[in-house]
Order: sequence, then structure tokens, then C-alpha cells
Amino acid sequence: MKPITHVVAGTDFSAEAEVTLQRAAFICQQLGAELHIMHVVHPLELYVGSELSFSFQTHYQQAQQELIKTQLEKVVSNLHEQFQIMIHEETRIGRAHTEINKYALAVSAGLIVTGAQGEHYLFEKLLGSTTSRLLRISECPILIVKNKQAKVNAYQQVIAAVNFSLGAAKVAKLAHVMAPEAHIEALLIFDTNQEAHMYKAGMNETLLDKYRKQAMIDADARLEAIVTESALGERASRKILAGYPPEAICQRAKAKDADLIAIGKHEKSNIEDFLLGSVSKGVAYAAECDVLISN
Repeated sequence: MKPITHVVAGTDFSAEAEVTLQRAAFICQQLGAELHIMHVVHPLELYVGSELSFSFQTHYQQAQQELIKTQLEKVVSNLHEQFQIMIHEETRIGRAHTEINKYALAVSAGLIVTGAQGEHYLFEKLLGSTTSRLLRISECPILIVKNKQAKVNAYQQVIAAVNFSLGAAKVAKLAHVMAPEAHIEALLIFDTNQEAHMYKAGMNETLLDKYRKQAMIDADARLEAIVTESALGERASRKILAGYPPEAICQRAKAKDADLIAIGKHEKSNIEDFLLGSVSKGVAYAAECDVLISN
């Protein structure tokens, strides 16, 4: 995979965004990458009601732009002093997820760092968060910062949730890039719904048990191949569990006290994704630690 040389992170100047920027800057310091900090102004926040005069609206707009510029400069100065990295700042008007994605493409970003929720939490719950929308359109990996501790440390315990798709090894490799010193567990979850369907279709318990044992042997061999291909090092391990994937992944992460879950975009059809949510989205919502979603 290509080295990550540019990282994009959005901010709304909230306390949650500050923690997100700290993580983004720390990653850039680790990788020798440049950080791009964005603030996207929604048009409704910039332009007040039409009942006000044009001159007042113009004055308000200029005041808002100056305030944002001052806030961004302060954020950039503090992060540069703390991490000694190259930082760029960008302000745009529009829908946050659209503008962040456009900018990430323009600078060839290898990673977008975002928070689980920002200042406008109720608004996001009603209409869909920036992060949720970014998951659908982003062409580069996304790191969702859910750990709100002020002090940022290197990841120590990572769960790399893989399946047997063509991009499975990429998930583990990306986890290793983001956490080179961490213990990485390659985790495969057998979806128990598959066995339930076989049982309903008339497969007896003896055949089902035979299928289960053979599937575990095959899965362990393929999981070992993924670990080897990913070159995770001696600290890597592998684990196979059964259950409902999003729930089982989050439970395993909690049991292992993981500080990062890496997972691919295991997307279903549009209808299934709308009704049930994909595995990656389910993990992103339910996990208590940071979540890295590979494209």
C-alpha cells in the first residue's frame, strides 16, 4: 500500500474536535505526514435571515470569516508547537462530508480523521452525521476517534477484523501502518445466521457439525495466510469466533481492552445497508474505542 503522506481532519472547534485533531497530529508525527485541518461552514450558519439588510448580512459574514480565521490560526499554532509537523488550513462553505471528501481527493489524502460526533449532536442524530455520510463516499480510509481522553498515546492493542474478501489483507496492513508497535489480532467472525439458514433448510446436526469443523480448519489456514501476507510481525495473533459480526467484534475489542479496531467496508446492497446497516457501520456506531475503516 502507498505511504500516507497527507492526512485530512475536520474541526468545528468543539472539545471533541480538539481530541480528534490531537490524534490526527500524533499520527502525522508518527508517519512523517502533513496535516490538513478543515472547517466547513454550513450556509445556514453563515447567512442569517433575509429579514436583515444586505449590508448587515455582509458585515455578519465578514465577522464570521474573521472569527473562523482567528480560531484556525490558533489551532494550527498550538498543534505545530506541540507536534512540529507541517500543517495546512482550509475553510469552505457547503456540506461538511462533501467538502471534506473533495478536499481529501484534491490533496491525495491517505487518511481522513473524524470524530464520532461534534458540537451539533442533535442535528446530526436527526439528519445523519458527517462521519456517517463520509463512510459512504470517501475513497480513502477513515479513522473515527471515539476515545475522548485528552492525552493521546500510540495504539497498543488492535483488533483487525477481516473476512475473506480480496481486500482483507489490506485491513491488517493498514492497522500495522497506524500502530507499528501494537499487538494486532486478526479476527474472523463466523456469522451464525448462516448456520441458522442451513438448519432451516433441512441440514441435520451431524452434517452441520461436520461443516462447522471443516470450515474452522479452512478459515484458520486462510487467516494465517492473511497474517503472513500482511507482515504483522511476531506480536500478531489470530482468532476465530462465531456470532453476529458487529456485536462480536465490539465484544472482542472490549475483552482485549483494544484501543483500535480496523475493519474494511463490508458493504451490503443499498437496501440492506439502509435497513440493517453494514458491519463496518455497526462497529463504528457501537465500538467504545477508535475505529479505522479501510476503503
